[in-house]
Amino acid sequence: MRLRLHALSLLLVTAALAADPVPPPGFKAIFNGRDLSGWHGLNPHSVVKLQGEKKEAALKAMRDEFPQHWRVENGELVNDGHGAYATTDADFGDIELRIEYKTVAKADSGIYLRGTPQVQIWDWNQVFDPKKPDRKPHLGSGGLFNNTPGTPGRDPLVLADRPFGEWNSFRIRQIGAVTWVWLNDKLVVDGAVMENFYDRSKPLDARGPIMLQTHGGEIRWRNLFVKEYSAEEAAKILKDAGK
Repeated sequence: MRLRLHALSLLLVTAALAADPVPPPGFKAIFNGRDLSGWHGLNPHSVVKLQGEKKEAALKAMRDEFPQHWRVENGELVNDGHGAYATTDADFGDIELRIEYKTVAKADSGIYLRGTPQVQIWDWNQVFDPKKPDRKPHLGSGGLFNNTPGTPGRDPLVLADRPFGEWNSFRIRQIGAVTWVWLNDKLVVDGAVMENFYDRSKPLDARGPIMLQTHGGEIRWRNLFVKEYSAEEAAKILKDAGK
């Protein structure tokens, strides 16, 4: 009996270890696949004009509500389409982010870098509406949707989304405000400047959190890995890219 219990314990431990996300060399996991540690709820748009006690109360309410809409399931970070955005406790500067997602029809979402919107995720099956000329979901995901319409990077270079039910994979590199996005190994943003959504007259913040937007439908995330670049590495990347 003891041998059986010991063997069962070993199997459970092995399974738990096997479920841990394994980052590529040079990267670290920012989601542990087990719980919501390292993350909190925040919708920056709802508090941008608040101050003092009202702001503190709103921030606390979003943190308290966070686990009502976000959960961990099978090693995936899952949102029900509602609530505040999943926000890293840590801030990041020059990085490469690798992340996988799977969403549903009629939902849209996005990834905020340095707390700034956003690398867009669309339901690319939507038909273009000429009454909304700046919204082009049919072109696919990965564009810097909150850049000024018509500027480089605002819309993706190619349609790279996979069908619903399949996982999509982002590789996002941001050095300063210069941003590259690969979706499913296809380059969709080629070194475009991400604008400061909150004040376009100012440069993008040097550091800020990574945020996963929730917007009207279930979305699942997995394999969230970040590589942070030193100032020397960042300068070399920009130089090699001619930026």
